[in-house]
Amino acid sequence: NRVRAIAMSATDGLQRGVTVYDTKAPISVPVGKTTLGRIFNVLGHPIDNLGDTSGNETLPIHRPAPAFTDLETKPAIFETGIKVVDLLAPYRRGGKIGLFGGAGVGKTVLIMELINNIAKAHGGVSVFGGVGERTREGNDLYMEMKESGVINE
Repeated sequence: NRVRAIAMSATDGLQRGVTVYDTKAPISVPVGKTTLGRIFNVLGHPIDNLGDTSGNETLPIHRPAPAFTDLETKPAIFETGIKVVDLLAPYRRGGKIGLFGGAGVGKTVLIMELINNIAKAHGGVSVFGGVGERTREGNDLYMEMKESGVINE
């Protein structure tokens, strides 16, 4: 009886030979309108001190992809409102966007502008996923969006 696992949170007290239990369920995270403007850890637990989300609907992190019949078949360009992006590297509507670059080139500023434009001009929803030191930037971004009114109370 052996198990291989990936730690998704603190491993304090975990050691070889300790008894573990199978929950028989995948990692599930809260979804829906009540999660908008919130900050969660990798397990879907709120870390913003704005209350519990345990009563919300949840979905597993691994799900089947949508059927092709449910997807938009005609590609459309997403207008970001940032002229250089729209001209040189346009984004597809409904897709995922990743920004990569060296230190000090303006990735965070661009992300803040994108989220602001998506929220105000298009009435859309943006998700910021931070890894490592980016979580600090995510917190700074959250505070700035709250102050500017992009995130409603």
